[in-house]
Amino acid sequence: MRNNKKLLKKSIFVIGLVFVALNLRPAITSVGPLIQDIRNDLGISNGVAGLLTTVPLLAFAILSLFAPRIGRKFGNEAAIILGLFLLGIGIVVRPFESVTLLFLGTILIGVGIAIVNVLLPGIIKGKFPAKIGLMTGVYTLSMGLAASLGSGLSIPISQQMQLGWENALRFWVFLVMLAIVAWLPQLKKDTSVAKKVRSLPTKSSLWKSKLAWQVTLFMGIQSFLFYCMISWLPEILASRGMDLATAGWLVGFMQFIGLPATFIAPVLADRLSDQKKIVKAIGFLSVIGIGLLLLDVQSILLVGLSVVMMGTAFGASISLALTFISLRTRNAEQAANLSGMAQSVGYLLAACGPFMIGFLYDWYASWSFSLIVLVGLSIVMMIAGVGAGQAKYVDDENKSLMP
Repeated sequence: MRNNKKLLKKSIFVIGLVFVALNLRPAITSVGPLIQDIRNDLGISNGVAGLLTTVPLLAFAILSLFAPRIGRKFGNEAAIILGLFLLGIGIVVRPFESVTLLFLGTILIGVGIAIVNVLLPGIIKGKFPAKIGLMTGVYTLSMGLAASLGSGLSIPISQQMQLGWENALRFWVFLVMLAIVAWLPQLKKDTSVAKKVRSLPTKSSLWKSKLAWQVTLFMGIQSFLFYCMISWLPEILASRGMDLATAGWLVGFMQFIGLPATFIAPVLADRLSDQKKIVKAIGFLSVIGIGLLLLDVQSILLVGLSVVMMGTAFGASISLALTFISLRTRNAEQAANLSGMAQSVGYLLAACGPFMIGFLYDWYASWSFSLIVLVGLSIVMMIAGVGAGQAKYVDDENKSLMP
């Protein structure tokens, strides 16, 4: 009987985890396809419109540092509800025909997602310490699938269903409401566990830990590479003679093809004594995939191979980065702190990436130098990842980190 209750409790948690994860990207990825309609209706410039995808990343970078404190104050499970609530308000407020409300809603969306982003690895660490890889794979796969749906459903909802861009953006609030309902049972968790987690010392020197910085750099550079390619791959392919419609489809395909790797990488990582081989495979795929774009050829086979390799590398790298947060820490509290550090730096780099790569293109009037920089960063990511893949904890270097 007790085993049945435990199984039911775990099943309810997994269902809640999946619904929460499904909300972490659509509010952002649904904007891109609608950006032209938003710009025309509100009379904003391309630069201002571009901030709609940059502002959430900046919110991630800033709020990620404070999310662990929010988790300690309210409890991680309750803080997830708070994050979802802010996300829902942002989704509802953003589509009003006001530039002020547009950005207020966008900021709230970034704040809400940032809280959830940071706290989930710690919750998984506390709930499933023996199945970190599997649970991380479940929620990153859900997150990636929802990101693709966010991009793919925006135009059909707006145009085919004739609901307009406003309702296409508001549509995702229903998914937030489902997630809140699905997560509510977690507020009835064992209070002794909650007190034990919140009673752990909160001060640490993670910022002085070499291993913590290796995890952070791996997280940051993979985010940088992903968002640069999401932003500029259509233009890069168009400069090689491909039509923009096909190039845009390939960007969606790149995200979709990476979904299996998103699930497999953390599951495999959890079964290995260290993750160096996985990191090297990711680095190889990223270097070759991006490097193929340096060949000024119009072969659809080579372009397709490049997209498959990049999609696999990016899909595996984000889930592995999140898995590192749990594998390199001893408990949920430490995992939340490392998650805040890694995601803060990571999303700051991600927010700067598209701008920097675009600036290099404007400066050199060629994508070649930008692509060489991205290949170089792939190598740096691999070096940092090999360090992050060592079978040890962040406090092994400095015992002052240990709770």
